[in-house]
Amino acid sequence: MTASGRPDGFPTGGTEVSPEQRIPEWGDDRTPTPAPEADLLGIDPAELGEEDLIREMQSLHRTRLDTLRHATDSALANHLRRTAELETEYLARHPGREVDPSRLRDA
Repeated sequence: MTASGRPDGFPTGGTEVSPEQRIPEWGDDRTPTPAPEADLLGIDPAELGEEDLIREMQSLHRTRLDTLRHATDSALANHLRRTAELETEYLARHPGREVDPSRLRDA
């Protein structure tokens, strides 16, 4: 059978194609192509204070599922880009962040 089993034509199973691969705005190297209105895509995370950085990440995570399910491809690409920028900045600021032992899996 040649049909994918999904109405959008992408393979079933979820591991063959990532969201980034399905977004036409992303280049072959899987990095987003710069938007002409790059200044409008948000403040550089390095310029944000700690409270603002956390607030921005909370907002993105709160809207994640809705964006993934219902936003346009360009909005999803922007969401993925911004999330990566903010989380990268957070990890750079907190390289030794505390790990909650209850979040660890048994070995």
